[in-house]
Order: sequence, then structure tokens, then C-alpha cells
Amino acid sequence: MSETDAALVVRARDGDRAAFEDLVRRTARLVFARLYLDTGRSDRAEDLLQETFLLAFRSLRRLTDPARFRPWLLTIAHNVLIDDARKATRQKRLAPLSTEMQLSRIPGVGPRPDEVAQRKASK
Repeated sequence: MSETDAALVVRARDGDRAAFEDLVRRTARLVFARLYLDTGRSDRAEDLLQETFLLAFRSLRRLTDPARFRPWLLTIAHNVLIDDARKATRQKRLAPLSTEMQLSRIPGVGPRPDEVAQRKASK
């Protein structure tokens, strides 16, 4: 007879990593499916899935009702998805400068070309 999710949560809270691994095995497909439906990309959903379980592991002690583990986990996944979308939006707004612009901003060791030309013209 297998343990309930609530019993595994209680064991995982007490430091039993095997119990948390069982919870991951039981819920990974559900959470992945939810994230895949929202992103449409399996690679992105896998990354967000890992982030979701990492955050769940770190904050498992804050779960007040172990019987509500799955809804709690799906809420974490939703929040991870929102954070990722916000991050992507910020990155789009801060588009990188073109390579030419980036290279022109790197200070040179010697005098600038216009200074060299002025010195040669004044001689």
C-alpha cells in the first residue's frame, strides 16, 4: 500500500529526501503538463519544472496543510511561470546593443583616431 501525498509531505518536512523524491515522481507529469500547456515549449516547461520543484523543496516547511500539496505545487508552478514571463519581458526591453555599438564603447589603449589625425594635420 502506498503512502498518501500528505504522509510523504510530513516525512519530507522532517528531512526525508526519499519522501520528497516520491512526491516529485508522483507530480512531475502533472506539473509538466500544466507548464507545457502554458508555454507551448517542452524545453521551457522542463526548465520551469525544475525551478518549481526547487522552490517547493525550499519552502516545504511553509505548507500548512499537507493534504493540499498538489494545489500548492501548481500555485508555485504558476508563479514560476509568471516570473519567467516578466524576466523575458525585461530582457526584450533591454535588447543588447549591436556588436558594432558594443565594440565602439570599449576604450582603446592609445589615443583616439581623430586625435591622431589632428596631430598629423597640425605638424
